[in-house]
Amino acid sequence: MRVIIVGAGQVGSSIAESLDDDHEVVVIDTDDSRVESLTYSLDVLAIEGDGTSLATLREANVGAADLFIASTDDDETNIVTCATAKTASDAFTIARVRSTNYLQTWEESGGAFGVDFMVSTNLLAAETITRIIGLPAAQNVDVFAEGSVLLAEFCIPTNSPIAGQTVAEADDQFNELTVAAVLHEDGLIVPDGETKLATGDEIVVIGSAESTRAFAADLATDRDENRDVVIIGGSEIAVQTAELLEDRGLQPRLIENDPDRARELAERLPQTTVMSSDATDREFLTREHVGDADVAIAALGSDEKNLLASLLADRVGVDRTIAVVESGEYTDLFEAVGVDAAINPRDATAEEIIRFTLDGRMENVAIIDHDRAEVLEIQIDDDSALAGRPITDATDDLPARVTIGAITRDGEFITPRGDTVVEVGDHVVVFVETEAVDAVASRL
Repeated sequence: MRVIIVGAGQVGSSIAESLDDDHEVVVIDTDDSRVESLTYSLDVLAIEGDGTSLATLREANVGAADLFIASTDDDETNIVTCATAKTASDAFTIARVRSTNYLQTWEESGGAFGVDFMVSTNLLAAETITRIIGLPAAQNVDVFAEGSVLLAEFCIPTNSPIAGQTVAEADDQFNELTVAAVLHEDGLIVPDGETKLATGDEIVVIGSAESTRAFAADLATDRDENRDVVIIGGSEIAVQTAELLEDRGLQPRLIENDPDRARELAERLPQTTVMSSDATDREFLTREHVGDADVAIAALGSDEKNLLASLLADRVGVDRTIAVVESGEYTDLFEAVGVDAAINPRDATAEEIIRFTLDGRMENVAIIDHDRAEVLEIQIDDDSALAGRPITDATDDLPARVTIGAITRDGEFITPRGDTVVEVGDHVVVFVETEAVDAVASRL
């Protein structure tokens, strides 16, 4: 597949890095330093130029492109770039936008602006935050098989009943759940039944929605259902999150320092209590009992403010903190200093776009721990190494360090065990280290 990416920022670079091994990738950017960096770090053709220019697109041979991705940080540039590409190619066009206004116009028109698919960075981040709120102690949550399978990442807290158990013991307690991986700074472990879970371990689990929620509740027995939510900041991500929480029947509180913006949001969010104040004012936080909240979400205008707001919320007693992190390299830092979950909107956007480059049998993908591993949803056909065989027999034909986490058959969840026979048409959710993805995809 020939893929042209306009914009070599975090999203564009992440997409290019994920695709350069298997696809013919061209990246266009106006910043010569980014172009030079990509030229030396990835196996891509990097071109310095304006993606809205037809001459630049012709230099990139846009007429031969199969997929065209506009991923700059400017919504209007991305839309115009896709429209320009449509004048010179039949490529499938994807535009990344922040504003949901463009997304709504595109959806209601049945496709507009010369864009075949539009992805909203803000909405994706809000959806990720909302899913995390729904699972106590979760650091990240992804959905597979139309919602019947959940992928979740957790850090095992002190005094958790899970700590000290083997993977087999944990799996036996939750019939529809598999511990797929244990993450460490120096490596990744694909566990077997005898692997012991310890306090501080970061783990990836795949299971039915019911079992994953039960596991989360058992993992963090001191955390109740997250009903009292405080959102710090009036950014679009904050507003989208509040709207999604309202749709779930919650009544969040939102703190916005700008009085005019606060009044605007109070009219837009009927089920949200909007307060105009500085979220770093400790007296205000105490007076408004912010410390009693189950969750605080920091969605201000900068990473530094979000970190400060999260740490202050934790200090006044909030059970759980979630922060929006625009710079991907800060994600681990935020979690290392005490933020419970750090959400990078650009990571979520890159993951959503990469879906369009998958093999036809692959339905979905999630990127784990900065692309150290991936979770794939694959529909099994007659040529699959799993078709008609028990999983134990088929594992010899698969690369090492692969975990089959879940199977759905005609919408029914099936817990994969060694004697489970996989049938043609089944949807299999599999955890695999990134370097083995191609081998696994070819054999499944």
